Amino acid sequence: MCGLAGEIRFDGQTVDPRAIARMNDQQAARGPDGQGLMAFDRFGFGHRRLKIMDLSDAAQQPMFDPALGVGIVFNGAVYNHPELRCELEGKGYRFQSHGDTEVLLKAYHAWGPRFVERLNGMFAFAIWERDSGRVLLGRDRLGIKPLYLAPFKGGLRFASSLPALLAAGDVDTTIDNEALHHYLSLHAIVPPPRTLLRGVRKLAPGTLLHIEPDGTQREERYWSLDFARSAKDDARSFDDWREILLEGLRAAVKRRLVADVPVGALLSGGVDSSLIVGLMAEQGVANLRTYNVGFEDVGGEVGNEFQYADIVAQRFGTVHERIFVPEAQLLDRLPEAIAAMSEPMVSHDCIGFYLLSEAVSRHSKVVQSGQGADEVFGGYHWYPKVAGSQQPVDDYCAAFLDRDHAEMRTVVQGAHLSEDVTRAFVAERLRAAGASDPVDQALRLDTTVMLVDDPVKRVDNMTMAFGLEARVPFLDHELVELAARIPSRHKLAHEGKGILKEAARRVIPSEVIDRPKGYFPVPALKHLKGRVLDMVKDALHSQAARERGLFRDDYVKKLLAAPSEHITPLRGSKLWQLGLLELWLQTHVR
Repeated sequence: MCGLAGEIRFDGQTVDPRAIARMNDQQAARGPDGQGLMAFDRFGFGHRRLKIMDLSDAAQQPMFDPALGVGIVFNGAVYNHPELRCELEGKGYRFQSHGDTEVLLKAYHAWGPRFVERLNGMFAFAIWERDSGRVLLGRDRLGIKPLYLAPFKGGLRFASSLPALLAAGDVDTTIDNEALHHYLSLHAIVPPPRTLLRGVRKLAPGTLLHIEPDGTQREERYWSLDFARSAKDDARSFDDWREILLEGLRAAVKRRLVADVPVGALLSGGVDSSLIVGLMAEQGVANLRTYNVGFEDVGGEVGNEFQYADIVAQRFGTVHERIFVPEAQLLDRLPEAIAAMSEPMVSHDCIGFYLLSEAVSRHSKVVQSGQGADEVFGGYHWYPKVAGSQQPVDDYCAAFLDRDHAEMRTVVQGAHLSEDVTRAFVAERLRAAGASDPVDQALRLDTTVMLVDDPVKRVDNMTMAFGLEARVPFLDHELVELAARIPSRHKLAHEGKGILKEAARRVIPSEVIDRPKGYFPVPALKHLKGRVLDMVKDALHSQAARERGLFRDDYVKKLLAAPSEHITPLRGSKLWQLGLLELWLQTHVR
C-alpha cells in the first residue's frame, strides 16, 4: 500500500514537477519506505512506497518498461499476483522484480484495460502508454483504495488523498452544494464522483477512466454487484450455505496473507475480527500478532471489549496487545486525526482508530481487519425493517438518514441549499436493476456506497497516517459476490448476520458469538462537552465560518444550547457534523 500522484497536460505544456513533488510530500506517511518522481513532457507521476511485497529496490515506482513502452504508479495489494505472473511468463514476459506492481504493468500490456477483471485485491493505479499518449486510471471493485481527481486549466491531476491535490494548487475549493446535502444527510458520506469541494472529484469503485492525449475522457464500469440468484441458490439449505460460506471466508483470509512481511490482525473482540484471527490461525500463521483498543468506562457502560479479545487471543495463542486510550489523549490528538482525513468523517471510531494505528505500526506493517461484515451479511438494525417493505425508500431513509429535506431547509443557508438530492440518490440506487428484494437492495447500497465512504475510507485514512496497511477479507470481491447469492432470510437469521455467525461457530469460541454487539462512542464527540464543545464553538463562530456562510445562525445556536438533545438515528451528534466540517475546512482549505 502506498500513495500515488500524477499530472497530465492536454494543452501542449510540460508538467510541473514541483506540483507533483508537493503531492508526494503531502502523502509521505502513506509510503515512508521510499519515493519516486518521473516527469517528461506532458506526463508526470509521483509515488510514495510502503514496502510490503518485494522489499528490494527492483519494485520502486514509478515503474516504466522501455521495451513495452508502458509505465505505472500503483497503490494497493494484488493477492493473486503470483498466479498472474506464472500465466504471463507462459506468454513470454520476463520479470525484474518479485512484487505485484510489475505484474499489473505487464498484465495491462498483455490483456489491455480489462486486465483489472483478473485482479483479486485492493488497488488504485495510473498506467500510461509512451507511444499513444493514453492514460488509464482505475480503482478496485469495492473502493478500498482511494483515487481523487482535480481538473485544472490545461490538464488533470490525481492522487491517493484529497489534501495532496490541495497541496499541488489550482483547486476550486468552493463548496459543492449537492455534496453538502449528502454530507448532512448520509452520516457524512458523499457518494462519488462528488466531494465537498467543487474542484475535486473521486473515481467510483469498480471503474476505469480512459484519458486520451487531447483530454477526452471516458468512464467504464467494469464491475457491479448483482443479487440475482438461481432457483438452486434460493432452495439451498442454511447448512449447505454455511459450509460454502466458510470455504469462501477461508479463501479470502488466506489470500490476504500474501506478503514479504508478517501479517497481523486487529482484534476488536467481536465476531468479525475474531473469525479472521481464527482463520489466520488455521492457516498456521506463526507468532500471529493481534491488537485490541479500549477506552474509559462512561456512565456505567464498559468502554472496551478486552475480555472477549482475550478469549480469542488465548484460544489461538496470539501475541496479543491491549491498547488503552484515556479520554484526555483522544481529545488531545483529535486535531491530528482531522488532519489525516481526506474528507471529513464524523464517526467516533476515527480518533480511536487513529491512535490504534499508531500503536500497531510500531510492531506490524500489515494487518487484517474486520470491516464490511455488517454491510455484506446483514448485521444492521434497518435490514429487518425493510424486509418485505412496500416502501423501501421511505423505510431505509427513516432508519439511515441523519436529516430529512425539511430539516435541511433549517440547517443550510439559502445559497448552499440544493434540492433533495439525497433521497433521489437513495431511491435511484435501491430501485436499480439487479436486486428485487428490499433487503438485497439495502445491502447493495450499503456495500457499494455507504461502506466505501465511511468505514473503508476511515480504515484507509487512519492506518495510512502511520504507514500501516489494512487488508479487509470481508470485502474480497469473490466473497461479496458469494454473499449476494445467499438469500436474505439466512443473513437476517439469529438477529442479523445469522449465516456468518453459524459459520464462525465452526472456528471461534461461542462466548464471542452469543453476546450483545459492542459499541463504544467517544462521549465527548456524541454529547459534545468540555474541550471539544469549546473547539466546535470556536470553529463555528470563527471569521472563516462566517465568511463561508454554510449554516443558518439560528440552527447553530439551537444545537450549541443543547448538544445532547440533537442526536441522529445512527447515534451521532448533529452538532459534531457541523463542527467537524468547519474544522476540516479550516485544517485543509483555510
